[in-house]
Amino acid sequence: MRLSALSRISLRTVALGYLLILLVLPLVLILWRTFENGIGAFFDSITTPAAISAFQLSMLIVAIVVPVNVVFGIVTALAVVRGKFPGRNLVQSIVDLPFAVSPVVVGVALIMLWGAGGWFGGVESLGFKVIFGLPGMVIATIFVTLPFVVREVEPVLHEIGDDQEQAASTLGASRWQTFWRITLPAIRWGLTYGVVLTVARSLGEFGAVIMVSSGFPGVSQTLTLLVHGRYINDHNTFGAYSAATLLMGIALVTLLLMTLLDRKRGTK
Repeated sequence: MRLSALSRISLRTVALGYLLILLVLPLVLILWRTFENGIGAFFDSITTPAAISAFQLSMLIVAIVVPVNVVFGIVTALAVVRGKFPGRNLVQSIVDLPFAVSPVVVGVALIMLWGAGGWFGGVESLGFKVIFGLPGMVIATIFVTLPFVVREVEPVLHEIGDDQEQAASTLGASRWQTFWRITLPAIRWGLTYGVVLTVARSLGEFGAVIMVSSGFPGVSQTLTLLVHGRYINDHNTFGAYSAATLLMGIALVTLLLMTLLDRKRGTK
């Protein structure tokens, strides 16, 4: 169907207006409220002990979640694509579960499992605190970021097939040698893209984390919880805008990295 010039201009205007209202204006407002008192005030706001602790905790969660999801994602993708076993479709559905379940529901489920009265709540008597501590926040973040590596690696494995892997096996290569020298180089771009998505979601997760975190500054408060705490509890709107701008800056760097990787992958 061919559209007239007027129709094309109208569609572009609607699309640009939609993006302007929903994306550009809120971002401009945040930046304006952040820097209206100068860069020095912004810097002072994001270098408080609470802000530094929140940033460090967010980075720590990312540092734990990414390797776990990389290992799980590669193993699961290989099992689903290369393996033939009963329950394969069930595994596919479980991998997609975080896309369908609200993060808040995930947090409630973790409390029911690991809370004081939960199925595994007895571990607290052993000195291992899950809920309202770092372990619970890590588990919640792992769950919500579960599908990204799997779903980025899986289509690449379908595309490359297993001819080279079978040839390497025929020539006497072990499974580890085949994976390290054949499979991993072939899936590196899909894996890298999945890692970037995992990092982005880990940094921005709020719903699941707030349910299993005490939210105490300097104890179990991530950057997203810092924004929430400053705005809702402390009524510190400037501090909330500053923390949000820091998160936005990290997100923009992640988006730029995703774009560069996507272009580089397209040239391969």
